[in-house]
Amino acid sequence: MMTNAKKFTNLIKNVGNRLSSKFDFSNPLKNQVRLSKAKDLMMNIVKYIVLYGLAFIIIYPLIQQISVALRHTREINDPSVVWIPKRFSLDNIRLAIAALDYWNALRNTFVISLLATLGQLIACSLAGYAFARLKSRVTNILFIFVILTIIVPASTISLPQFIYFQRIGLLGKAYSIILMSVLGQGIKSGIFIYIFRQFFKGIPLELDEAAEVDGASPFQIYYRIMLPNAKGAIVTVGLFAFVWQWNDGYYASLFLRDTTKVLTTAMYSIQYGVHGHLQSLGLWELIGADVTKNPLFLSMILNTAAILIMSPLLIMYYFVQKLFVEGVERTGIVG
Repeated sequence: MMTNAKKFTNLIKNVGNRLSSKFDFSNPLKNQVRLSKAKDLMMNIVKYIVLYGLAFIIIYPLIQQISVALRHTREINDPSVVWIPKRFSLDNIRLAIAALDYWNALRNTFVISLLATLGQLIACSLAGYAFARLKSRVTNILFIFVILTIIVPASTISLPQFIYFQRIGLLGKAYSIILMSVLGQGIKSGIFIYIFRQFFKGIPLELDEAAEVDGASPFQIYYRIMLPNAKGAIVTVGLFAFVWQWNDGYYASLFLRDTTKVLTTAMYSIQYGVHGHLQSLGLWELIGADVTKNPLFLSMILNTAAILIMSPLLIMYYFVQKLFVEGVERTGIVG
């Protein structure tokens, strides 16, 4: 017992000697520097733990969807299959492409999203320039209504828009969504107008005054001076407008109906065409007729369809991520 007590005492003394050697209590400045380094190290550890945790939360559903899409249909109810399928199969992708009418819906979605984005850029940049430079009581009142469009849900004003397009004969046509964007009533137009307004307010007024001295009109100032200096805002608004229009299902189902098929509306009706596509692709005998009554089967096809819908956006973002980050930094968007 005495020997163990002596060993423990010696251990305590050794630890104390090591601490005293590292922390020179006679020199508080060195101790403060070491403590600040230790705090920085702890903050970096916490920061990386939080970042890796958030990355896992974001990437986890995507990895799970890919795993489900490549899984054979007979492994739907197999509890032993979690991440890596025992049998890889592309049947789910083939079936989802057929059920979505993928290539036709992809073309329609791309054209509508591109034209709507161009309309958003033209309308919102003009409105943002007017609110930033043409000061009056009327513009201030109108800007309040613009802010209200951000707050008010889209469903509250969709009924008057529906009735209007029905009267002019544009209901069920892609022109309805494009016309809304050109008139500044597209998806999230209020946010885009606000972004352009704040960006144009940051441009010095001396540029406008110099252009006015040279005889430039307000529209010429907007076209020749404001737009060339607003590349960051244009890139940011363009990317957001394109992505939001691509993922839109509410306005597409309301105004396009069944006449113009886009990816989101095709996904809503995917469960009604599964039986026919199973027969046309020759997968009915392989999978079995009873599998369509299994809710997990429909969930698997919907997961695969979701991957097919967002794959073009992921590919596009890979090529424009540098422009997107620069645009966000220039416009000062946070959150």
